[in-house]
Amino acid sequence: MSVPRSRLRPADLAGLALHGVRAHPMRAILSGLGIAIGIAAMIAVIGISTSSQALVQQKLAEIGTNMLTVTAGKDYLGNETKLSPDAVPRVRHLDGVEAASWTSGLRSHVYRNPSIQEGATNGLVVRVAEQKLPETVGAALAQGSWFTSVTQEQDTVVLGSTTAEKLGITRVGMQVWLGDRFFTVIGILDPVLLAPELNTSAIVSSERATAVLGFDGIPTTIYERSDGADVLRVRERLPQTVDPSSPGDVKVSRPSDALSAKNTVDQVFTGMLVGVGSIALLVGGIGVANTMVITVLERRKEIGLRRSLGATRPHIRAQFLAEAVLLAFLGGLAGVLAGIGVTAVVALLNGWPLAVPAMIPIGGLAATIAVGAIAGVLPAIRASHTPPTAALSA
Repeated sequence: MSVPRSRLRPADLAGLALHGVRAHPMRAILSGLGIAIGIAAMIAVIGISTSSQALVQQKLAEIGTNMLTVTAGKDYLGNETKLSPDAVPRVRHLDGVEAASWTSGLRSHVYRNPSIQEGATNGLVVRVAEQKLPETVGAALAQGSWFTSVTQEQDTVVLGSTTAEKLGITRVGMQVWLGDRFFTVIGILDPVLLAPELNTSAIVSSERATAVLGFDGIPTTIYERSDGADVLRVRERLPQTVDPSSPGDVKVSRPSDALSAKNTVDQVFTGMLVGVGSIALLVGGIGVANTMVITVLERRKEIGLRRSLGATRPHIRAQFLAEAVLLAFLGGLAGVLAGIGVTAVVALLNGWPLAVPAMIPIGGLAATIAVGAIAGVLPAIRASHTPPTAALSA
């Protein structure tokens, strides 16, 4: 009659691993604390770095890293070309474009009143614009409002900050002389960093400019915003989109140096995060390995007793490997929570946006379990090869 082969079910294995941790709580706590500190340090350093990186990227985005401008160029004879009236709708349909708007310069001039000598423009110009211009170029109003469906049909104007200052306009409701008629000021812009030409402009709606100022509906400058990752790809496609028949006659601005700085920041932070994360995982893995080696030495009698009662080498190997994985999981989980907490406190104290990508804690926990398993392999093999007699006499 053959003896049934000893089996260790997954539930039994989990129970043994849990018992091994609970039977020596102080050792488990200290071992888990070592792992937790390593993972918490990794999460905190990465979280603080990504949060500060988010702040840097936010500041760089504010100075226009993702905005391009399109203007008409010259043909092969050197003559000035014009953009197509339907160029902006085509740009808006281009994949990757988040917003687009336009302005067009007029030959009209703006004066404080009709008694000002004609030609004394003080460097101020008149431009036509449409509804989506402020959101596209990041313009904000210091006073008043942008054009509405009502005011765009009337003799109304929005002044750039410099224009208002030079004309002596201090509040909305005052009037300026533009195109041989009075226009009422309905808004004054704050200085526009991304489109400084608007600061010296008096802006009228396209509807009113068409009706009374002879506007032909052709834009002279198109502003386009896209996601930072799409800027270069969108820039390559803009000339063909704006003028499919003569893309060479279209000029597209180059991505600013700020975009290069943004990309450099991304690369530096990514390299730093990979380095710090690798070091933290290495330290955590060494901690798990040391813990399991000490555990094997301390529990030699238990190993010998289990072998004498019928436990096979694979059983002993699986038991210690499961304990190593469980210890790494508990320590890693505590470390992830502590790391996120530290990051939140530092971000709150410095006024940074909290930015801990989900893949960081998930990946950190998964890596900790993997490192714990790898670190537990050799101690588990060593425990399984301990002879019962030697283990019991230790």
